[in-house]
Amino acid sequence: MDVSWALLGILIALAVYAISIYNKLVKGRQMADEGWSGIDVQLKRRSNLIPNLVETVKGYASHEQETLEKVTEMRARAAGAATGGAAERAQAEGDLSKALISLMAVAENYPDLKANETFLNLQEELSSIEDDIQMARRYYNGTVRSQNILVESFPSNIVANMFQFVKRSYFELNNEADRATPEVKF
Repeated sequence: MDVSWALLGILIALAVYAISIYNKLVKGRQMADEGWSGIDVQLKRRSNLIPNLVETVKGYASHEQETLEKVTEMRARAAGAATGGAAERAQAEGDLSKALISLMAVAENYPDLKANETFLNLQEELSSIEDDIQMARRYYNGTVRSQNILVESFPSNIVANMFQFVKRSYFELNNEADRATPEVKF
């Protein structure tokens, strides 16, 4: 009789522990989903800002058509990657960031444009959005890290496998050139 009570107690303790792990996995998944949503919101804000920025630059730099077209193309590509995974989205957004850097470099050649209040406001807003995107990426990657630790660690990996929790991909730069330190010349 005492043995059966002990076994029952052990089974109840294991069930409570498994439920606790399951709830941690669900919480981790929800936090990662929230983090991805935060990235998505910031990228949408940036995407919505780009047409205004391009139109403002167009008025001053009409012969810089290639750069303007490249920004528009990369924006469309990034929008198309919105339904893809983290790696595909990161690549498309990295390409868009490079195109925006080119656009800002073009703006440097036009003193009137650099002094234009609309352009300055758009440039400031874009800079703010880029900061927000960076913070959203860090939050997402932190939640993914926590989720992946639970999915891979023993004994939580047993519960994760039972309920088909899988590792998530980080939102990271795939292009080594994006990680390089920029060269500053005077």
